[in-house]
Amino acid sequence: MSDAYVVGDPDGLSPLLVELRDTIARELHAQVALRGERIELADLPEVSYQVTIQVERALRLWRPGSQPRGGARFDGGRAPIDGSRTVTGDL
Repeated sequence: MSDAYVVGDPDGLSPLLVELRDTIARELHAQVALRGERIELADLPEVSYQVTIQVERALRLWRPGSQPRGGARFDGGRAPIDGSRTVTGDL
């Protein structure tokens, strides 16, 4: 990993990995909330599928340098939270 990826980022993750981490965390949070604060073992395939879908969306939408550090974050690949960029088309 080059220094360009870690400069100014205390956790040492590249911007793409930060986006993926945040996307996964948001989806897991949503899945736990949907399932009454508990994910059963039998639900893991569906939860994994939903996480995979959100990661795929984040990867498709992510562009290096497209997000200012500390700026808009993508809401599961659907749209930025601050509304600064509109996502259109089939997601």
